[in-house]
Amino acid sequence: MKRAAISASLLLAFAVWAPRAWGDPYPADNTGKNMRDRSGDTLTSGDQSENARDLTITQNVRQALVADDSLSTNAHNVKVITVDGVVTLRGPVSSAQEKAKVSAAAERIAGVKRVDNQLEITNQ
Repeated sequence: MKRAAISASLLLAFAVWAPRAWGDPYPADNTGKNMRDRSGDTLTSGDQSENARDLTITQNVRQALVADDSLSTNAHNVKVITVDGVVTLRGPVSSAQEKAKVSAAAERIAGVKRVDNQLEITNQ
């Protein structure tokens, strides 16, 4: 019983220490990202415009990303938020090249005024 308690304590300590030791600014529980998003400084899916033109832009960007088989699963699932023709991209991607490719795909969509690329490159 004592051995199990010590093992559990060590496992918990490692789980808390490991993300910080490897430079992950947001541990797996997403608390840091959630606090950032609640601040109002960043767009979330709730900020998506209900304007028909913006909804169409978001839909077309999403279709372009999903149709590109060279993109990772993460890139296929980035957040796409359109407000007044400005597309904001958020979420993880695998590389700088993939980040640029996702942004370029959004820029090619008719009606897009500008792309705000907030994609994050994962270290995996």
